[in-house]
Amino acid sequence: MTAPARPRPRLGVFKFASCDGCQLTLLDCEDELLPLADRIEIAHFAEASGDIRPGPYDLALVEGSVSTPEHLERVRRVRAESRHLVTIGACATAGGVQALRNFADVTEFRAVVYAKPEYIETLATSTPISAHVPVDFELRGCPIDRGQLIEVVTAFLAGRRPDIPDHSVCFACKRRGTTCLPVAHGTPCLGPVTHAGCGALCPAYGRGCYGCFGPSGSPNMPAMIPLLRSDGMSDEDILRFLHTFNVDDFAAIEPPGALGGREESP
Repeated sequence: MTAPARPRPRLGVFKFASCDGCQLTLLDCEDELLPLADRIEIAHFAEASGDIRPGPYDLALVEGSVSTPEHLERVRRVRAESRHLVTIGACATAGGVQALRNFADVTEFRAVVYAKPEYIETLATSTPISAHVPVDFELRGCPIDRGQLIEVVTAFLAGRRPDIPDHSVCFACKRRGTTCLPVAHGTPCLGPVTHAGCGALCPAYGRGCYGCFGPSGSPNMPAMIPLLRSDGMSDEDILRFLHTFNVDDFAAIEPPGALGGREESP
């Protein structure tokens, strides 16, 4: 007698506050996804299909930050329905560029941006998914790297930990033979403290890394800030340099008092 076929693992892809770029990275993996098509069931992926099926899910990929009261309720529901939950992209792992609100008055922002701010429901902060529910793995980037994404999906299908390196962008520069921009040209660059994954794309074209993959595993920010100053950046310039896609993550590792008392920010 032929044994019954084993059910395929069920994949759910969910969006919170984000630009959809990381979900589009998944859609761009056309050739890489074809070999997986018969091995997984895409049960929930609104960006790709209107065929939405209820949980439970074996693997949930979550893009976006928690920025509204509705998000708070929904992220807990997604977690409860998912065996494994992986956050993808800077918004989901670090609050995203919208986390700039965490250092300002969100009521003032809302009044400036919207003609009828009273109709807008939002939280005072934009926070990563891990601030609210347990997360099994975080895949960084803005947007994420397609090769790393495929590694994460296949790893969880195989029941193993994803093999994603935790070194800095400087390692990637050395591997592709890129001249160090700060050393050779005095170009400000966050490569020494930024998580690898982009292939050191910006330095390869003469632009300093601006940290879109967030802090590396052991960033030496006390050494990084004086280096940026020596490359001609003021403290205000450095704050703006860090106030991008991973503002909350870089703020967490910034030495207290190193940039004019920023530790007193709300």
